[in-house]
Formats: sequence, structure tokens, C-alpha cells
Amino acid sequence: MLHRKKIDPRHIAAYIISMLLLIVLLPYVSIKLFPSMIKPQLAAYDGKLPKEVSLYLTKEDRYVSLSFETYIQGVVAAEMPDSFDEEALKAQAVASRTYALGRINAGTQLCDTVHCQAYRSDNIPDKVKKAVKATKEQVLLYDGQLAAHALYFSSSAGPTENSQDVFSGTFPYLVSVDSSYEPGATHKEEKVTLTLDQFAKKMEEAFPKLDFGKISKSTVKIRSRSAGGRVATCRVGKQTVSGADIRSALGLYSARFTLSVKGNRITFTSSGSGHGVGMSQYGADGMAKKGKTYQEILAHYYQGTEVGK
Repeated sequence: MLHRKKIDPRHIAAYIISMLLLIVLLPYVSIKLFPSMIKPQLAAYDGKLPKEVSLYLTKEDRYVSLSFETYIQGVVAAEMPDSFDEEALKAQAVASRTYALGRINAGTQLCDTVHCQAYRSDNIPDKVKKAVKATKEQVLLYDGQLAAHALYFSSSAGPTENSQDVFSGTFPYLVSVDSSYEPGATHKEEKVTLTLDQFAKKMEEAFPKLDFGKISKSTVKIRSRSAGGRVATCRVGKQTVSGADIRSALGLYSARFTLSVKGNRITFTSSGSGHGVGMSQYGADGMAKKGKTYQEILAHYYQGTEVGK
């Protein structure tokens, strides 16, 4: 005969409380601690800009406080040639202000290197000051929220890239677009030639944990390209690496490259400069010289965004 065990009400109460904690409290705590879990690609924007920022000066190993708009002047002066069209400089000012605000909202300390944005404090051209003043307090918004990842780079030499093809994040305003207005861009058809042994050594030094095996003419080949035309994957010996990995290992200006092997020598020919995501600075200048406004430039390179205060 089976005996039914009497259920203790205290066990039922403990079970219910445990389930409530798992279902209600745990998600609530997770959201509070990690708000990016909800919308990782968008940063909340309340319409406020800081009056002052703290900036780490790398060479001097110290922090300084300065007004936010003064900081933006220094960034634009360091990041874009003042010979560029004023509308391009305005576009740079809005992009730099948006990107800086995104980092501030994320709790990241600003520095004066390309780790954040390059910055300089000396001899700011009047043309740059004018462009920053003309766009004062203006930022990029996507669906009413800050387009916090307003990335930019030097020159594209073709279409730009989808963010997910280069970085880990997918952002709806960072998609591949045409960038054909770059007549004055530097870094075109640049060649780097190495022996296969030299190439193998550079790859092994850059990626010591990977076993490439024998790297020869038959085992080096571009396998795929991104939507923007840069090398996505490449076979190197026994391994498959990204175009960005090769760019980093060899010091190429861009992952938009071709390769050729003749005898025991390998040649990489690259065009463009930078990661290829967001606004091409030379492209922005080219669009400005064609009569486009900074709002039109930004709307092109950051799809679906609008300039707001």
C-alpha cells in the first residue's frame, strides 16, 4: 500500500517565494544593473548636454576640465583637416559631439587619443570654431534616441560597411552606403610586398595562439568579402582569419585589399583608410563640394538619423 506524504505548507510558501524572485526580482535587478540588455544599439537621450567634461591628457598623464563645446572644437581640429569644406566640418562636429556624448552617457572617461577621439588644444582654426558654433548643441538622433555610435573614418574608396561586418554590434544607422565623392582622398592602391616567410612571421607574431602550419602560395587566398567590398575572411595556411586581422598584422590602412603571390613574394594592394563604418570624412568633404548640406551628409552616412538639439 502506498502512503501519501503530507505536504508541508512552509515548503509551498518557500517555493512560491523562490519563483517570484526568479520571475520578477531577477529580471528587474538585471535591467537596473545592465540597461544595455534592453536596447544595446540605442542610448537614451534626455536632451541634455554637459556644460563641462573631464579629459585625460595622455602625454601629460593628468585630467583637465573644459567646456564641452571647447572640447568638440579640439576634436574637430584634430580629426578633420580644416582645408575641408565648412559643411563637412559641421558634419564632423555633430558626429563628434554625438559620439562623445554616447561615451559620457555610458560612463566612459574621455581621453585625447583615437581610443576615444583625437583632441588638440592649440591653434584651433577659426573655420573649425565657426563650424562647431554653427552646430552648437546639435546631435544625431535615431528614432528619438541618441545615435551614440556615430563612428567615422578617413576614406572609404568605395561603399562603407555594415557595423556587424566589422564590429560585434549591429546598429540600424550604421549600414553600407555609397561613398563615391572622394576625389581628393589619400591612400589609393598602396602596395605592401613581403616574402612568404616574412608574411608568415608577422601573422605568427600577431596571433601566437594560432597554428598556421605551412604558409605557401596555395594556402593564402581571399575567401569572402563584406557588403562594402572589404575582405571579410581569408585563408592563411591552416587558419581562416578576418581581413581586419590581416590589416592589423601588416599595418595596412584598410581591409579593402587584393593579394597576389609571385614566386616566394606576396603583395597586398589596399585602398582607403580606416575601418569603413559610418561617415567617410573624405566622402563628407566630397559631398559638401557638390553642394550638400551637413544635414544631408549626416543623413546619408547615418541612415535613418536626423539632427536634433
